[in-house]
Amino acid sequence: MHHASDRPRNDDPIVPDDVTGRDLFGPARNELKTLSKENAEEVARHLAMASRLIEEDPELAHKHALAASRRAGRIAIVRETLGITAYATGDFALALRELRTFRRISGKDDQIALMVDSERGVGRPDRALEAGRSVDRAALPSAVRVALAIAMSGARLDQGEVELALGELQIPELDPNRAFEWSPALFSAQAAVLEDLGRTDEAAYWQERAEVAADALGLSDDDEDEIVVEDMFIDMPDDEDEVPAVDAESSSASDDSVDEDESTDAVESAEEESKES
Repeated sequence: MHHASDRPRNDDPIVPDDVTGRDLFGPARNELKTLSKENAEEVARHLAMASRLIEEDPELAHKHALAASRRAGRIAIVRETLGITAYATGDFALALRELRTFRRISGKDDQIALMVDSERGVGRPDRALEAGRSVDRAALPSAVRVALAIAMSGARLDQGEVELALGELQIPELDPNRAFEWSPALFSAQAAVLEDLGRTDEAAYWQERAEVAADALGLSDDDEDEIVVEDMFIDMPDDEDEVPAVDAESSSASDDSVDEDESTDAVESAEEESKES
């Protein structure tokens, strides 16, 4: 029986020689320990490239994620990365499939916001809301909870439920006097919904807080952990609350928790969709 890692790699995008497996952050590398040393190195290099390119060239980042999935389709970080790059390219159906597989392998809800937004992307706001309600929001890291609130608010807007969209954003992190990494997006979402409701003065206030937070968070990392900016404080989040865009924390789940045929089919389907696009 041939494994995904044994297949030809003629379609793999080129990885610069100066990129090594060490460029992938530690917890993600730990997930690759079940692979052979050579294969783990190549997978790590492709994942590192996907992380590096996700903002500036999501299509190329997606090709690197596909290359990693051909080699290691049963590793949680690989399926997560493929889901994230699919989302970034607008392939919401593939993003949903891959992120569901990631959650099944890892047992983590780290990407629930992208799953909700992907349901919106395929035109199913009702399913988006159902997916968001399926998790214990109180147990989520703050950054994930904020992203989920924004996605859920968007799903409410998709259904024309503007008051309920505002309600989705009323979470503890909606504090105008404290700025975390997630604050500008949350404050801006609050402002946009208030604008839709015709509450323009309140909308202007929250938009101003979003701009102050964004400016404050642009300060040097060498500054104090808590910085007063006008009447706003900047609080640097704990490590456990930080959720990188592409990288994920290591999973303790075994590779064998996903059926090999299912993994291979999903990867082959992703390859075909990539070639057609």
